[in-house]
Amino acid sequence: MANVMITYRLRAGVARDAFEAWVRDHDYPNIRGVRRVAAFTNHRVERLLIGEGTPPIDYVEVFDIDDLDGFIAEDLGGPVIQAVMGEFMPWVEDPRFLVVSPVV
Repeated sequence: MANVMITYRLRAGVARDAFEAWVRDHDYPNIRGVRRVAAFTNHRVERLLIGEGTPPIDYVEVFDIDDLDGFIAEDLGGPVIQAVMGEFMPWVEDPRFLVVSPVV
């Protein structure tokens, strides 16, 4: 199992409520329907736990991918992911796509 995280900010002028409605209505059902995606959640960053100021990101998406190599080779360029990415990119700025692993 591989873990992927995406961090990003919303573009200036994007309404949070409209973006989150898109996440619930389009992003979740499409991405969760991809065979190799075992789990997918999007998290709104509320505030800093320690310190003051504004968090540097607005959202963190967390994916559990059963077969990362297969996901990259077949799903990433496939019609579902590409359609979702085409809808996603106008909402956000500076997305960072990260493959992460737990420290054990």
